[in-house]
Amino acid sequence: MKLNELFPPKGAKRKKKRLGTGSSSGHGGTCGKGSKGQRSRSGSKTYAWFEGGQMPLQRRVPKRGMTPRKRRVFQIVKVKDLNRFADNSIVDVIQLKKEGLIKKENRPVKVLGDGPLLRNLTVKADSFSQKARELITAKGGKVEIAGV
Repeated sequence: MKLNELFPPKGAKRKKKRLGTGSSSGHGGTCGKGSKGQRSRSGSKTYAWFEGGQMPLQRRVPKRGMTPRKRRVFQIVKVKDLNRFADNSIVDVIQLKKEGLIKKENRPVKVLGDGPLLRNLTVKADSFSQKARELITAKGGKVEIAGV
């Protein structure tokens, strides 16, 4: 089979409906657009979300509150979960991901001071609660802000 031998199947192509060519065209005096109404007029176009003149949905629904433009969504890690790391180890985002404490490496991490800490650790995260800082430094560990 060659390109010059290809042709569309029978019935796939038909002539364009020529409107406004009089009553002998087979479309009658109204050209197949019906009588009267917005869509029978020339140049009638409506956008996809047009609702026929009634109050549009985006204006009917009540608007409440606002969404902050620069909201930081933290992944939460509790201090008691850091006990699974070895003594004197460095805990960063990669280590937390390996242990399954966080899901994504590219999102910010916040350490919260929930539960006891039994190890001396150097913890690198994007943010710490005040209690988490106190618990980590009380055991002789270090708190480092990642990205700084």
